[in-house]
Amino acid sequence: MNTEVAKPSAEQDRAETSGKPTDTAPAAHGHPMPAFLRQPVLVIAVLALALLAWQWLETRSRLSGLEAVLASRLSQGDTVAQEARTLAKQGQESLQSLQSKVGGLEAKLAESQSQQMALDAMYQEMARSRDDRLVSEVEQTVNIAAQQLQLAGNVQAALAALQNADARLSGANRPQLLVLRKAVARDMQRLKALPIADVPGMALRLESVITGVDDMPLAFAAEPRSESKSEKAKLGQGFWAELGRELWGELKQLVRVERLDRPDPGLLAPDHAFFLRENLKLRLVNARLSLLQRDGKSFRDDTRQARLWIERYFDTRSPSAVAALSALKQLGEADISSEPPTLNESLAALRTLKAAGEKGKS
Repeated sequence: MNTEVAKPSAEQDRAETSGKPTDTAPAAHGHPMPAFLRQPVLVIAVLALALLAWQWLETRSRLSGLEAVLASRLSQGDTVAQEARTLAKQGQESLQSLQSKVGGLEAKLAESQSQQMALDAMYQEMARSRDDRLVSEVEQTVNIAAQQLQLAGNVQAALAALQNADARLSGANRPQLLVLRKAVARDMQRLKALPIADVPGMALRLESVITGVDDMPLAFAAEPRSESKSEKAKLGQGFWAELGRELWGELKQLVRVERLDRPDPGLLAPDHAFFLRENLKLRLVNARLSLLQRDGKSFRDDTRQARLWIERYFDTRSPSAVAALSALKQLGEADISSEPPTLNESLAALRTLKAAGEKGKS
């Protein structure tokens, strides 16, 4: 705009310097120009001031609008900031509350963990003590079974004891006891497969023979037969009949005739009968000891000698003597020389298990 205004003034200057008349000259002659138009610089200055004033007004209006927008934005920002501060404060309070709760939960968790560790330790201790108690009970049962085999030869009792121990082990259901249970099962199979004489039954039969020795009558110590009721009935009930019966009884006591089945019956004085019975008992007791010790030769010799004594010195027609001879004959024919199996495998497994438990405790 300033350049367009300045062009006419330059042309006028050139016209004045060249001395040529301009287009505005006639107008100057016809109508005189106002005074302010004759000074274009002033016009330009006024226009510039007007333009500046317009720009200033426009700029101010824009600035006012911007200030209003900025003020509204600032107020909104303050509101948002206030809300953010409120939310931050609430969040901080919530965080503090959560932290306190988390701290309480951590404390409870630590307490529960310590309690869990204590319970685990107690459970381990109880389980270890229970296992030790179970192992001790099984060891006692296996020792009883071994004693029954070695001392009494009672296979059935030993087998029952091992079955009881196996039932206890299966009820515990502990993996570390599996080796012991396998050893006990193998020992039970060996006991079941071994044909062994019934030593306890044989010992009981010998005991019954020993008990019946005092009831066996000697060969010449039998009392005379008493009259039966039928014979008494044949006699009269009068005085003479009773007297005759008594006289007949006395006569029969004077002479006694018996049939002897043996050519040389053993004769003993009355005071030697006691020693005979005691010696026979001792012989039978020795036979029972030989039976328990699995000494077949001594057992057969003792039973044979006891049978010979009974046949020589006792009345073999009495029921007690017949039963004793039959029992001794059957016992003498039994084979008791076979040795029962040992339970060394189960005992070794028990020792290994106890050693491992003691090592774990230390």
